[in-house]
Amino acid sequence: MVEATREPTAARVRPAPGRPARLARRYPLVVATVVVAVVTVVLAAAGARDAARWLASGWTLVVAVRVSLGMVRDLRAGHWGVDVLAVSAMVATVVVGEYVAALVVVLMLTGGEALEDFAAHRARGELRALLERAPTVVHLLGPDDEPQDVPVAQVVPGDRLLVRPAEVVPVDGELETPAADFDESSLTGESLPVAHRAGDAVLSGVLATQSAVVVRATSAAADSQYARIVAMVQEAAESRAPVVRLADRYAVPFTLLAFAIAAAAGWWHGDAVVVAEVLVVATPCPLLIAAPVAFLGGMSRAAHAGVIIKDAGTLERLAAVRSAAFDKTGTLTYGRPELRAVHAEPGWTRDELLRLAASAEQYSTHVLATSVRGAAAARGLVLSPADAAREEATNRVTATVDGHLVVVGKRAHVASVAEGVRTQPLGPGELAVYVAVDGRAAGALVMSDRPRDDARATMTELARLGVEERVVLSGDALPTVSHVAAEVGLTRVHAECLPQDKVRLVRELTARPVMMVGDGVNDAPVLAAADVGVAMGARGSTAASESADVVIMTEDLRRTATAIRVGRRTMRVALQSIWLGIALSVLLMGVAATGVLPAVAGALSQEAVDLLSILNALRALRPGRDDDERRGAPDAGRPASRVAPAADRVPGTP
Repeated sequence: MVEATREPTAARVRPAPGRPARLARRYPLVVATVVVAVVTVVLAAAGARDAARWLASGWTLVVAVRVSLGMVRDLRAGHWGVDVLAVSAMVATVVVGEYVAALVVVLMLTGGEALEDFAAHRARGELRALLERAPTVVHLLGPDDEPQDVPVAQVVPGDRLLVRPAEVVPVDGELETPAADFDESSLTGESLPVAHRAGDAVLSGVLATQSAVVVRATSAAADSQYARIVAMVQEAAESRAPVVRLADRYAVPFTLLAFAIAAAAGWWHGDAVVVAEVLVVATPCPLLIAAPVAFLGGMSRAAHAGVIIKDAGTLERLAAVRSAAFDKTGTLTYGRPELRAVHAEPGWTRDELLRLAASAEQYSTHVLATSVRGAAAARGLVLSPADAAREEATNRVTATVDGHLVVVGKRAHVASVAEGVRTQPLGPGELAVYVAVDGRAAGALVMSDRPRDDARATMTELARLGVEERVVLSGDALPTVSHVAAEVGLTRVHAECLPQDKVRLVRELTARPVMMVGDGVNDAPVLAAADVGVAMGARGSTAASESADVVIMTEDLRRTATAIRVGRRTMRVALQSIWLGIALSVLLMGVAATGVLPAVAGALSQEAVDLLSILNALRALRPGRDDDERRGAPDAGRPASRVAPAADRVPGTP
């Protein structure tokens, strides 16, 4: 048995670095500037004013050169920033001999980077929590039920794992313990423990609460839900939002305005010192800091509600969504069709027809295949092995069962390889799975899938948010799709769609941007084609999650409205923070242009503007007054109480 922990010997013990040392390593320019400032003050107090001026001026020019190099790289890349103002302010204060103000400007710039890092650290809290919780070691149970600690990468499907209280489930699995509660808040935002019983699917990333449990792995770590979330979160944390570039585009008019005010003030007063005073307060840190902080805050808030937004730019598109398209099965419905009737052709019994269909479907993970197998198991039917099984995406599955060639799938595709296939009459909300044996029709299985309880409320909320067009895109038959659409409050229906049809219909929607919500493999192309692709990740396939911009980690459809609200508030806060910084900077430039604001006081005032902009941007972490989350609506960070097991949707049936 491998030891999980080992006490270090005295020789190996190294004291952890103190907080000042960590800060010094993290923010070396800030620390160096503070040290230079202290030495400058000491020299000036001792009467060595020339030495103080040379030290402060020299350090200021070093920092100015460093900033200039980055500015040149940006300009070569075709990116015009506002660093030119910062460099101009530092050089101007050195030229006119305002070396104390020069140091304050340097401290403002380097301190602004530190403030941005702190604010980003605060805003990334929810995203970072997911990354830090990723387990690296698992307790593998051997034949004698003795646990052995092994790396999580060594886990394979079928391994039995022990998960102790307060530990994270390392891989997707099936619960073997008779009953257990799990904390799923890190994935779904659900604040209360969720009860599971033996046989239930347990997602990786959830936390065992009060007792140790045994889980049988159904996926390797790299293929598990939590690994996909971690990959998406890392991508989200590293992304750069278009609104940040929008903030950079403010640089040109802002820079020209600052230089114009400085030139006018210098000409009016005939004093270069006034020019330096104006440029000091024009240093545009709010433009550089506020927008990124707001977007990180928005992504963090969404993650806390069980909505993973892959990149910051998606937040801007979410804020502007005007159309929403929905897949039916697994999105507007629960995706768990129930068998309603078995219609067998002469020569076949209902049980035999169901047994053959379930036997052919037993290697498919399509949601309808799962339902067919479940119906056969409920009737106590024993399945036969299927040989030469193959699938045609979204159309049919073909297999040899007990010497018979069995085809299961959509009517048109079964009819293309078999004779006598008749259209099965269907009631509202029903669909048919057709079965042929040895080239002749054998019958049909009639199934139905219930609409989600929250679907109608979601459509109402989207309409309130200004989403003008709301449509259903489905591969199912028109009567079935129309019934579900009417149940959830939608009137625009497109049925019997192939994946390429969905892509075309989304592109034809006139009110843009368009949000597409789906969950299956056949939704992956349209999710990638939409302006904002949203995957219902709790049940959806890996292909859908990877193609989408947003992944909802619960079965709560209302999270689509939550994502739009988060996007709109984030955009509002980001732009407010940008304009707040601009307005205060312009106000300070006006005051400095009168000659009554000393350069040192102006630099300190601009530092206060930076702080206000950052604090305002951090408001993106919280819901606004008009958000349902403040009013205690059902989707206020509390998803559906249960995350159902997810199976990749590999189409082999309609």
